[in-house]
Amino acid sequence: MHQIPRLQRMFPLLLIAALAACAHAPPRNPLAQWVPSPNHEPRRPILVVLHATEQRSVEESLHTLRTANSGGPVSSHYLVGDDGAIYQLVADERRAWHAGPGRWGTITDVNSASIGIEIDNDGSEPFTDAQVAALLRLLGDLCERLDIPRTQVIAHADMAPTRKRDPGAHFPWQRLANAGFGLWPQGELLDPPAGFDPMLALRLLGYAIDDPSAALRAFRLHYRGIDDAASPPGIEDARILHALTDAPRRGVGGPAVAP
Repeated sequence: MHQIPRLQRMFPLLLIAALAACAHAPPRNPLAQWVPSPNHEPRRPILVVLHATEQRSVEESLHTLRTANSGGPVSSHYLVGDDGAIYQLVADERRAWHAGPGRWGTITDVNSASIGIEIDNDGSEPFTDAQVAALLRLLGDLCERLDIPRTQVIAHADMAPTRKRDPGAHFPWQRLANAGFGLWPQGELLDPPAGFDPMLALRLLGYAIDDPSAALRAFRLHYRGIDDAASPPGIEDARILHALTDAPRRGVGGPAVAP
């Protein structure tokens, strides 16, 4: 009988251990017999999407990214403050809710294939040196550790041109390119050959061209630092697009598009 109090004391510990084991057990379909295989790995992202918070402070954005905004619950994997502080909100192997509807190349569910990085910026102010330096460190870590191609760093506006403009015209894409992230035209910008199709070049880069004006606006935000959806494609657009999609100039076998 003297063993009963001891068993009573041990029961909560045993219950906690059992619950912990259940918490870490993989989900199983009750319709199937569980015959586990060791041949698997976590889902891995192949793209990084950069956002601007378009809010007033890190504190406000941390609250939004852990609750909701007017469109419902949102999140991102990381948030970079204007002082260079880096916050992680979602584990790298989990699917954060940052991209929403849109596509990049053949990727139609961007949330499932990407890491989302929010950058503290109200949409009209310059990005700080400390912030960009921290972002470059973070991109270097993610691309190396998760084996994400360094060219596969895009804007939220790139994959959702009809809805989004962030991180905006002030974002220093060339500074990222100088550090090896994203695509940027190299060398002298030359006139494209006769018959060059700017819309086809946009599609080769990864843009959805269902709305040509929106796609052109997103491209200009990224590569020219201007917000213009009204003007038709001009010679400067064509020169940049030609430089980005001309395989011999880049010394590779074809356009650097999203898989």
